[in-house]
Amino acid sequence: MSAVAFHQDYLGVEQPAIGQLIRELRQTLKLTQEKFAAQLGVSFPTINRWENGHATPSPLALRQIEVLLNRLADSPDVTLRERSQKIRGKYFPERKLKA
Repeated sequence: MSAVAFHQDYLGVEQPAIGQLIRELRQTLKLTQEKFAAQLGVSFPTINRWENGHATPSPLALRQIEVLLNRLADSPDVTLRERSQKIRGKYFPERKLKA
């Protein structure tokens, strides 16, 4: 199975959209690429490559992104909840994510 096929099956998001998803999630959290990388336990260049479509996240990183998105949906911050719902609706319109 190719990396792109795996990512499509795992999250239901095609490769170009994964970079957009990561960028929107990072910007929603108001984090730099460096700080977002630290939160996920990867390097800054890794986040940069993901966002620019030069690499795809590993299965573990995708799971961490999914968990982070789920946590935002339960945030006491109304703005974060609304933005996470918008992201979920855009990238996962027919799927409910579970932590």
